[in-house]
Amino acid sequence: MKKLGITLIILVALGSLGFAKGGQQGGGSSSTQAALIGIAMPETHVQRWQKDGANLKAAVEKLGYRAEVAYGDADQNRQNQQIQNFLTNGAKLLIVGNINDGVNSAIADAAQDNVTVIAYDRLIMNSGDYDYYITFNNYKVGQFQGQGLETGLNLKEASADAPKYITLFAGSPTDNNAKFFFDGAMSVLNPYIKSGALKVIGPYPETSADNANFQRIATENWQAPIAKTRMENLLNNDAANVVLDGILAPNDTLARAIIEACLADAKYADGKLPVVTGQDAEADSVLSIKNGQQYMTVFKDTAKLAEAAVSLADQIIKGQTPSIPGATLASGDLVSIGDTGKKQVKAYLLEPVIITQSNWQVPLDAGHFTAEESARLK
Repeated sequence: MKKLGITLIILVALGSLGFAKGGQQGGGSSSTQAALIGIAMPETHVQRWQKDGANLKAAVEKLGYRAEVAYGDADQNRQNQQIQNFLTNGAKLLIVGNINDGVNSAIADAAQDNVTVIAYDRLIMNSGDYDYYITFNNYKVGQFQGQGLETGLNLKEASADAPKYITLFAGSPTDNNAKFFFDGAMSVLNPYIKSGALKVIGPYPETSADNANFQRIATENWQAPIAKTRMENLLNNDAANVVLDGILAPNDTLARAIIEACLADAKYADGKLPVVTGQDAEADSVLSIKNGQQYMTVFKDTAKLAEAAVSLADQIIKGQTPSIPGATLASGDLVSIGDTGKKQVKAYLLEPVIITQSNWQVPLDAGHFTAEESARLK
């Protein structure tokens, strides 16, 4: 019995050493010891959010953290449950691209658990429970869209005697970015409208502050079928006897739906399409631009945004003062980009790039597309 007891003691000791050694392999970057970062993305029907989720996960894991990604499918209750799951699983930090301000209860729970939240590319409105926001200069995105119409329609040569005709679309009314996009675009277009050189067919909110008319041109949850149906209704009613010269479309997904509606109308069936704007540099839209249908898009290098967001997360977790390569802390007039209505959060901004037929290769050269998408573009 004595020998058996000694043998058991030795085996237990060896097992403990082996466990300790196994637990130390990989140090702080091992899956059992690394901090968890939860990544909540709003939906998958817009192509870019699928890429953002994948880019964020890769960047998080590259720095040795654990990552969990969830997509809310445009359902805020679903996303809230996903955030709760992150908290239950012990997340140290959350990166949240929200759907609407119904997320606030989940953000409040994160704050109560002392879990830092970074709002990702969508400001979380009416919340005072977080401190960081990272995005692109979305007002400039809108200005690029306005400039696309200005150039594509040669508005500097237009006049009240020979005006150009456009109609206006906006993004989701629950996405605060939609207002920055629209206001940026209208800062370019309003002078031409006021001079009579540009005529708006359909609702005309001068800015997003005209909430009643903004709601009329907004597209719930950025859904392409909604935009297509509204375009079809415009073509059959307000624009039935007008040939539209341009359409302010807030992103590529909606731009393609709008173009599809136009192509079914006899006035545009020969390919003589209006100048249509967009953003996100989705592969299908870049191909459309290359082929002369959609006029422009805005390239927001979301791979760089993901890297910047994770760099911010890493510095926060380490207790460092954030300094993000490629991003600037909003200041001056742009400080309002971080105004949630409850709090002024720190907003870090990256620069967008305008894309037309003359430089459609820029996102391709940046590695923005999958191998299959790249092959189609080449």
